[in-house]
Amino acid sequence: MRLSCKVAAALLCLGSLLLLYLLAGSAAAPPRPPPAPSAPARPAAPPARRQSRLSRSPPRRSPASGKLASARKPGEQKHSKEPSSLQCMHLAVVACGDRLEETLIMLKSAVLFSNRRLCFHIFAEDSLKPEFEKKLKEWPSSYTKKFEYNIYPITFSVGNAQEWKKLFKPCAAQRLFLPVILKDVDSLLYVDTDVLFLRPIDDIWHILTEFNSTQLAAMAPEHEIPKIGWYSRFARHPYYGTTGVNSGVMLMNLTRIRNTHFKNSMIPSGLTWEEMLYPLYQKYKNYITWGDQDLLNIIFNFNPECLYVFPCQWNYRPDHCMYGSNCKGAEEEGVSILHGNRGVYHDDKQPTFKALYEVIRDFPFEDNLFQSLYYPLQSKFLETVHTLCGRIPQVFLKQIEKTMKKVYENRVIVYLGANHRY
Repeated sequence: MRLSCKVAAALLCLGSLLLLYLLAGSAAAPPRPPPAPSAPARPAAPPARRQSRLSRSPPRRSPASGKLASARKPGEQKHSKEPSSLQCMHLAVVACGDRLEETLIMLKSAVLFSNRRLCFHIFAEDSLKPEFEKKLKEWPSSYTKKFEYNIYPITFSVGNAQEWKKLFKPCAAQRLFLPVILKDVDSLLYVDTDVLFLRPIDDIWHILTEFNSTQLAAMAPEHEIPKIGWYSRFARHPYYGTTGVNSGVMLMNLTRIRNTHFKNSMIPSGLTWEEMLYPLYQKYKNYITWGDQDLLNIIFNFNPECLYVFPCQWNYRPDHCMYGSNCKGAEEEGVSILHGNRGVYHDDKQPTFKALYEVIRDFPFEDNLFQSLYYPLQSKFLETVHTLCGRIPQVFLKQIEKTMKKVYENRVIVYLGANHRY
């Protein structure tokens, strides 16, 4: 004990001597004169000039990082100097007619589960813009801080706008023009309005890092079994692979798309994306049934090396269960992205799909996910066991249960661990 006291006293003395030395040194140093008023210090670079230089020469990033878009004015982009881990994952959707609610529920599912920040690019008719802004502002701040958004008018850079608008579903052809319109966005996930995310977008965004040097887009097959697939039985135009691909969920490296000359059946030397769209439509318009999706199938038929095909659980549709389960990936891992095409969220033909849509629609943002989302979903599924899709509830519940456990761990367990140290 005496030895410890002596050591402490010695340390205290040394500290006092050091303090006196520093004080003496500071007193001996002459004070620095203030700068003369006639020669003020010149800033390194005015903020406006720094921003314009950054806009002209943005830093290069990997395809998975994207570029941060501003939500201030439609059509304008703002580059960010934040670390890549804080960059946006860009999500685009096209909404016309009566698709307002459906689009909002899709965006809600994206925000509920995702980890990184999101940038929404919403292409909508002018009449829908005020409604989107009103509804998004009503979301609680704990969620609105996770995303930013731009709302764009429906525009087509080449050809006849009315033809494009009526090509298939209202305005669906807008997706073909995303590489042309979003010139400052590097990579993007496009989804139809009738899509629901059952796991974080972060996971499908990661697929961008799996692209090889020629791949610039990713989609899922239209069907798993060629003998019952639509394209393999009925298509009168070229299509990708043996079953074609479905464009309801489409991951794109827009930079590569803009910089590529595509092989085609019109000009041997190849055409850029924008140059190719209207001539391609003119050549095949009497043979296509599914509009812009058929055009994408034609493009990747001639350029198969440009397409990455991801498994069916990333674009799970009624076709995958209404005739019997035929998506092995979903059976093993669960549904990752649900695609309720054919209007199944709004009728009683596929109650399993409708149940998921209604539970996410009715979920209060800040309630407990298990109590207010997962348990009501289980109850609703009990009413669907008379259907083929309803007989495999584990396919629909496996991934969303795993996702909610991760959300719980991140928001509760990790948070408590960080704030309660012993």
